[in-house]
Amino acid sequence: RNIILNNPKKRNALSLSMLQSLQEDLLHDVQSKDLRAIVISAEGPIFCSGHDLKELSSEEDVKHHSKVFELCTEVMTLIQKLPVPVIAKVNGLATAAGCQLVASCDIAVASEKSQFATPGVNIGLFCSTPAVALGRSLPRKVALEMLFTGEPLTAQEALMHGLVSKVVSEDKLEEETMKITHKICKSSKSVLALGKATFYRQMTQDLDTAYRMTAQVMVDNLTLRDGQEGIEAFIQKRKPVWSH
Repeated sequence: RNIILNNPKKRNALSLSMLQSLQEDLLHDVQSKDLRAIVISAEGPIFCSGHDLKELSSEEDVKHHSKVFELCTEVMTLIQKLPVPVIAKVNGLATAAGCQLVASCDIAVASEKSQFATPGVNIGLFCSTPAVALGRSLPRKVALEMLFTGEPLTAQEALMHGLVSKVVSEDKLEEETMKITHKICKSSKSVLALGKATFYRQMTQDLDTAYRMTAQVMVDNLTLRDGQEGIEAFIQKRKPVWSH
């Protein structure tokens, strides 16, 4: 599924309506056997500028402000709860909650011209919610430098520090993203769903607990039809036929 942020005149800001649409698109028929991966991209030179600041002004009340951040949190955490991999295809600037969106995705492929920043500190609104995703994707000191200064990372710096998975030239962005997506689509959906859920679960656990939990998951994985099919196919040197 391709989800395209398509409000370039407003720098693809994550307004309340944009967040609602994104949530709906992510959840739509998510259990379908045909849905194997989701790619999030954007129209225009800016991937996403973060929240719509007009919605965070004094013209709106505290209740509205809370609603914006609550929905944004729901969307960001939803991405990691979905049973399929979510890939950010970034071609341009991703700032504040836009940078949070990239950090929240499972995989991120960026063009060389892309940049990533959390500049809220420069307008008196520290990027505290983006910092949650950023602090879990980047080394602490790199994340804090971004948060304290608002200075952007280049695509290559983002790659070096782990915010994105790959950096390619702009003309290769679509090709590289599709290459990853097609590779994912060749695997069993049930196995990927189990693996993704387990990965994020073990990341919050201590080492011993994580190994105990993942060892049991691997035993459970062997009981899945696709797990047995894959092993038998490997032993017999043939391609597996996934039940999905």
